[in-house]
Amino acid sequence: MSRHRGTQVSCHKPLREYEQYARERRHLRRTSLADRMHCIAVFLDFLRSRGLDSLDRLQADDISAFIQSRSVWKPKTVSREVSHLRQFFQFLFMRDIVPRDFSVALPAIRLAKQTTVPSVWDAELVTRLLGVVDRSSPKGKRDYAILLLAARLGLRLGDIKSLTLDELRWSSATIEIAQAKTGVPLVLPLSEEVGAALIDYLRAGRPAVAYRQVFLNLTPPFDPFCERDRLYRVVSNWRELAGIEFRTKQRQGLHSLRHTLATRLLRAETPFHVISAVLGHASPATTFIYAKADVETLRIAALNPEELHHVQ
Repeated sequence: MSRHRGTQVSCHKPLREYEQYARERRHLRRTSLADRMHCIAVFLDFLRSRGLDSLDRLQADDISAFIQSRSVWKPKTVSREVSHLRQFFQFLFMRDIVPRDFSVALPAIRLAKQTTVPSVWDAELVTRLLGVVDRSSPKGKRDYAILLLAARLGLRLGDIKSLTLDELRWSSATIEIAQAKTGVPLVLPLSEEVGAALIDYLRAGRPAVAYRQVFLNLTPPFDPFCERDRLYRVVSNWRELAGIEFRTKQRQGLHSLRHTLATRLLRAETPFHVISAVLGHASPATTFIYAKADVETLRIAALNPEELHHVQ
């Protein structure tokens, strides 16, 4: 008889064991681990709401019901949660905590390809945004450095949040990271402007704590940003202070500054494959999306076979 029958396998112990495994064996960053454990905790709370307080009674129907309950969330969010649960279920099966591999019961969440035109700021508005930041305060020093990393280097939100002190290579004046989204290494030059902003924040704005992440919350316990924090207020606080209003409805967060950099490079006739390398795109085809923000650039690219061969 299987040991799973008639044996109460509490949710608490496997959860603690998986957290230790993910931290020590999978080497997840602190914020990534917190996001994953939050997702699993939500799933276990859902099971308890259905009267399941032990994993030995878990059924595929319970998993399907949970995924259905998450359908109100964006597909990208659900896809990330499914990925977290898939690895959790594989761990449970590997440790013989459950009698079967429930990861196969999880659906594949299809994400629609990018079809919308990226949001882009006028150059004058970016200048106004940066100019209004109060760089005499710790918050202003931190936010100014964050805004420059997005607007000047095009770093993704996830890479800004996870950036560590060790990834700032002052001797070579570069930032060297493994991208959070793709895992692909990326090396970017530290311009004098960006470098000076980082130094100012590190010397006179960053709390003196042991965390290796560059950017931290400025209230106790001065911890790094969590996985779910979109840093929207980093942009919106200063945008409102600058009195910036857009003529049309568009996204206004950090990622829109990354879009703006890509479009500016396109208008400067920078080759697509070069922009792709700067932005850390896994495929140059992704970079072609940004041409939709500039009709003139799109027209020129369509007439230039030399450029198009890079995005095949």
